[in-house]
Amino acid sequence: MYKNIAANKRNTVFIMMGFVLLVAAIGALFAYAYQDWWIVAWVMGAAAVYALFQYFAASKLTVAMTGAKKIEKKDNPRLYNIVENLTLTAGLPMPEVYIINDCAPNAFASGRDPNHALVCATTGLLDVMDDKELTAVMAHEVSHVKNYDIRVSTIVFGLVCMIGFIADIGWRIAWRSNRRNSEDGSPVGMIILLVTMVIAPIAAGLAQMAVSRQREYLADSSAVMLTRYPEGMINALKKLETHSQPMQQQNPATEAMFIANPLKKKGVNGLFSTHPPIEKRIERLENAKFKF
Repeated sequence: MYKNIAANKRNTVFIMMGFVLLVAAIGALFAYAYQDWWIVAWVMGAAAVYALFQYFAASKLTVAMTGAKKIEKKDNPRLYNIVENLTLTAGLPMPEVYIINDCAPNAFASGRDPNHALVCATTGLLDVMDDKELTAVMAHEVSHVKNYDIRVSTIVFGLVCMIGFIADIGWRIAWRSNRRNSEDGSPVGMIILLVTMVIAPIAAGLAQMAVSRQREYLADSSAVMLTRYPEGMINALKKLETHSQPMQQQNPATEAMFIANPLKKKGVNGLFSTHPPIEKRIERLENAKFKF
């Protein structure tokens, strides 16, 4: 497990470097299309500043995008006490605790490190889980904090937001370039922009998938080690599958952060989902529950 934690820390550096290089490559395409190589420098600088901003501000953006509300102990003693006990057991600082008013059972963790972390549960999760199952789910989220998964997912969240912004700008430029190219007969710029708008979101989606699936398996196992009760995590996953439904306030950029996919189910049976199938997660825990 300690190897996985160290790998997640290294992955943060690699993802940030890859993010800046990806955006620089997009800038190079723009520069080639418009024969202005200063575009590369401007885009690289903006990408580096944006990556740094996201590193410090992504958790606040996540809260804003999901509609989560911060609570104190008096607001929901059940959830707060469970998180407090888990963090004491794990030897972590107490994270901020949030609740989303949504009937879909779900939860997530965010932040850049254990000293700047938050965990969140939906009202639907609190309604359907008993205390042992809720403890298992929150142990899963606390494990994301301890394993530094939150740092990786925070960077990926920033990458997805930035790529979406680039794609949007590309659409606007392509629309304006279309009229210019119809006059000068040079469609190269528009073709480059269109290719960029197709490739960039795919690259962002692949980045989400790459860092999300394995960390979900790791967090499931870590939660069992933290609670010493495999059946709690297994039963919680079964309920998440049974009561699965899309959340009211959905956003693809935050999809990978949740314990279960918060978006509507895709027609390709989750082939490109950021989450491994719940039945596979249950199977892994069932096969290993006597080894914990």
